[in-house]
Amino acid sequence: MTAADNARITTLASNRAIHRAFAWLHLHEPQIRRWQLEAIAIPAPPFAEQARAQYFLEQFTTLGLTNPHIDAEGNALAELPSLKTADSSLKGTGFSPSITQTIEKGALAPEGNPAPSDTAPSEPWALSPTPCILLSAHLDTVFPAGTNCTPTEDGPKILAPGACDNAAGLAALLAIAAALRHAEIVPACTILFAANVGEEGEGDLRGMKHLFSSEPYANCIKAAIALEGSSNEMIVDRALGSRRLRVTVTGPGGHSWADAGRPNPILALSAGLLAIARIPLPRNPRTTLNVGTISGGTSVNSIPPSATADLDLRSTSATQLDRIELAILKTLDSTIATEGLHLHVERIGNRQPGILPESAQLHRSLRAVDRHLRLATASRIGSTDANLPLSLGIPALAIGSGGTGGGMHTLDEWYDPTGRDLALRRILLLLLDTCTLTTT
Repeated sequence: MTAADNARITTLASNRAIHRAFAWLHLHEPQIRRWQLEAIAIPAPPFAEQARAQYFLEQFTTLGLTNPHIDAEGNALAELPSLKTADSSLKGTGFSPSITQTIEKGALAPEGNPAPSDTAPSEPWALSPTPCILLSAHLDTVFPAGTNCTPTEDGPKILAPGACDNAAGLAALLAIAAALRHAEIVPACTILFAANVGEEGEGDLRGMKHLFSSEPYANCIKAAIALEGSSNEMIVDRALGSRRLRVTVTGPGGHSWADAGRPNPILALSAGLLAIARIPLPRNPRTTLNVGTISGGTSVNSIPPSATADLDLRSTSATQLDRIELAILKTLDSTIATEGLHLHVERIGNRQPGILPESAQLHRSLRAVDRHLRLATASRIGSTDANLPLSLGIPALAIGSGGTGGGMHTLDEWYDPTGRDLALRRILLLLLDTCTLTTT
């Protein structure tokens, strides 16, 4: 963080348009809460985020964002175009008074904007090859289909599976879009809003992988900010890498009495898991190995035809992930070398580690914003949507969406939005400063 960073943020925060955006965020907490409650009530288990994506498509349309559509992977996307369409005299300022809007029924609705569409455009507008900044929040939860996601309220608290992770981020995504539109702010470069799929578990960042590998956005995204859970001060600027392996042992199976003596996949798999538990793991860089699930068999009096276990390997080092994965494969191969059994190991997840250096402009901007807002930056390591751009060398971080939460990934999850507008001001300043610097 430099004096120039601090001066730039101070100037940005003093602009009248920014004040209007801040005022919208402060005065419209009831609207932000409604968005959050509505999103929570739409189940979004892994690989089944379609209904929630459709909801966000409709909100993006209502807010008057450009090119709302759902892409081939299921991400709900829309854009706030840059100054390239504004008066040339405004270039470099980050603002334009050319958009007029009204507030109707508690939600932002641009004058003359068409009614929300139930379907994505058949030919989505192709972004020209100019820089854009990605602001995203993941749609999916860890909870399987059939989980009761109906939210309840206890004072300011919202109680429901997924209330914090990541309905808080999703509500913040809409709040930032609404505040920018209300304040008539046109950013210095295009902002791509994404309610994306596939962040949790076996989703393996499939939404992010699609965005960063497919046209029209693959070569346009110059920085990424992922909205994740609660907290006014939290950021994740170090991406924790992970490998997920599915180990399956199969055999002939049979009757526990008549076919006694045939090789048992559950026993063989258990022996293999005990063996890999003895593989030494380095403390620095920290590396962990966990067996998360194990299954197999059909009845107590049957020799099972198969047994399966899912393994989770994590490290801050890609080299260690490679080394331990190879050690696991060798150990299992040598342990489960029983005639009549077959071993199959499938990689079901791969998230590369990465880091946003403190010298990076995105990091410097964040610290200048936090200094202005009198926040103590709480830097953490984690596995988020920011992993993907960081692994590609693109500046990225995950940032808290305000308020407080608890019970993440449990049925007792909760979220309290009290004071969240501070975090939303933080996000807005960081986003607009990043847009300005991307074009300079």
